[in-house]
Amino acid sequence: MYNTKTKIGFIGLGVMGKPMSLNLIKAGYSLMVFDINQDSVNEVVSRGAEQGNSPCHIGESCEIIITMLPNSPQVETVIAGANGVLEGAKPGSVIIDMSSISPITATKISAIAAEKGVEMIDAPVSGGEPKAIDGTLSIMAGGKEEVFESVKEILLSMGASAILIGEIGSGNICKLANQIMVALHLAAMSEAMVFAEKAGVDAEKVFQAIRGGLAGSTVLDAKIPLILDRNFKPGGPIRMHTKDLLNVRDTALEIDAPIPLTTQVMEFMKALKADGKQEDDHGGIIQYWEKLAHVEVKKK
Repeated sequence: MYNTKTKIGFIGLGVMGKPMSLNLIKAGYSLMVFDINQDSVNEVVSRGAEQGNSPCHIGESCEIIITMLPNSPQVETVIAGANGVLEGAKPGSVIIDMSSISPITATKISAIAAEKGVEMIDAPVSGGEPKAIDGTLSIMAGGKEEVFESVKEILLSMGASAILIGEIGSGNICKLANQIMVALHLAAMSEAMVFAEKAGVDAEKVFQAIRGGLAGSTVLDAKIPLILDRNFKPGGPIRMHTKDLLNVRDTALEIDAPIPLTTQVMEFMKALKADGKQEDDHGGIIQYWEKLAHVEVKKK
């Protein structure tokens, strides 16, 4: 079981990674960080972390190495590539990849790590930037039970819950299932609210009327107030959700799973990316329907 004397390496200080790393510092852990964005590194170092020189240096210096990176290629390069974590990591150390990647890639990297005596779990998160900041992320993990239990307290320094789903790759299967559901919720919400707006009904009153019934959801409560304020500052940008749905597509092809609704919503998100809205929050998907209907859902 690891404790606050354990030295943790953290690679990837983006929108999610930076606040997650800061929560580890708040919890009392000794942290070494690395990112290609030096400004992000400087900020976390100013809060008490040590700067690492490379992923390999992080691997050499830390018992636990956490990665929080954009997608599968970056994770594979940082962990298993030249000057990567595994070039420096000692046998018995643990890699926790908290990125949202293909479960196929997670399994592949874990096998490479195992050859060097290094354990790995995949532990993607849900909750977006707000929950990364306040340390209440939902963490879904895949890997060996004993390895998960040994790092669970570390995970709970960043999240409100951490659940072991199954073997390596299962964490990302769960995350992709989560992203399917969020995407379809967003699409249903968007279609319904644009329908109400097109009919001339006050969308805010519709929201208040339905949120307590069967159609109510966390997605509805989180996103409609932002839409009504026309606030599309990203907690989870369309660009990243599209990436997750592309990983769903690739995994579905591998396992022969039907995803007709997900495929359609992915195409809506791709259209918004092409329309220059890739950095909008994924709640901004409503703009796809608004453009078709020539209306705008906002406060009266």
